[in-house]
Amino acid sequence: MTNPLIVAEGIKKGYRTAAGYVPVLDHLDLVVDQGEMLAITGASGVGKSTLLHVLGTLDRPEAGRVTVGGADVFQLAEPELRQFRNRTLGFVFQFHHLLPEFSALENVMMPALIARQPASEARGRAVDLFAQLGLDGRGHHRPGALSGGEQQRVAVGRALALFPRALLADEPTGNLDQETGERLHDLLRVLNRERELTIVVATHNERLAARCDRVLRLHDRRLHRVDGPAAGDRAGGDLG
Repeated sequence: MTNPLIVAEGIKKGYRTAAGYVPVLDHLDLVVDQGEMLAITGASGVGKSTLLHVLGTLDRPEAGRVTVGGADVFQLAEPELRQFRNRTLGFVFQFHHLLPEFSALENVMMPALIARQPASEARGRAVDLFAQLGLDGRGHHRPGALSGGEQQRVAVGRALALFPRALLADEPTGNLDQETGERLHDLLRVLNRERELTIVVATHNERLAARCDRVLRLHDRRLHRVDGPAAGDRAGGDLG
């Protein structure tokens, strides 16, 4: 039995350019189970980021629907959608987008402060996350004083600040060297297992992807199962 958390059905998405319409996703279906760590692979420019943006409600599809925890997200009014996104989904991008004028700890506190939670509560949660992420002693440093791997771990902490049900990571190791990238991937795996955090990671690094529960390849605007050990028992014909 599966326990779907994210379900995408019939997703269509493309972009208008000077040369005309460019289709990116077409009749794409996907089911992500609660507690699953799923990798989406594919060549650069194939649409992995677009797919994550649609799943994370950062971009609307032209057709199809996305449900998260049973909620048909694009039927929500915009204020409700923003609140849903902020409290249910966490995002980590290839470029960490930390605020340079704030300390690392303040960056992690920011989502809770924006949600109008007490500063003491936000700080306590950030301190706990720093300990779990191996960042003890680095909280008062500004992002520019941290290594690339440390900055990306801070970005993970920020994504987890409001206890999301799912973490969407778009090429999170893309700007890191191999060793640092593997350490970050190990961290995501620990969070997945210890917190039962659902994680969808888009990556071109197939070696790292193979360590996930399931691997799907985005090709010709649809998702295709990757055969072999990485596919696992959870890759069904309906990509659920």
